[in-house]
Amino acid sequence: MSFSTRIEVRVTDLDPQLHVTGAAYHQFADHARFACVQAAGISVDDLIAAGLGPVNLETVLRFQRELRGGDAVDVSCSWQWGEGKTYRVEHIFTRSDGVVAATVTHVSGLLDLAARRLVADPARQWAAWASRPELLGLPNAVRDIAALGG
Repeated sequence: MSFSTRIEVRVTDLDPQLHVTGAAYHQFADHARFACVQAAGISVDDLIAAGLGPVNLETVLRFQRELRGGDAVDVSCSWQWGEGKTYRVEHIFTRSDGVVAATVTHVSGLLDLAARRLVADPARQWAAWASRPELLGLPNAVRDIAALGG
């Protein structure tokens, strides 16, 4: 399941040519990811209080079409899990006319804030905190295993 949120482009998001700035694309992606985590039932404040913090290790921004002032854009959030300490989150920026304006892809991890190291199984950690793990691309089985401490 993919999550999406609509964002209205503000004048402060624009460069002198009236295009959305690269920094704004990053901020839009961060906003969508944060909204997705909240919709999945996770309190980032509680996560951080428990000593865990999400981190981006790599970000790739690919421009495809213009996004300009006055546009509305739907920013999706699709989580992709594999083995190891990292995972991917892909954001597709779709204008209201259905045209894809850009993609932002993150390689991310979940940092143990005390040890300053990535946790070994971030999917299990996220699943343990989520009431709607499907929004994070996690099956309920992963959440059930995490709840059992397995």
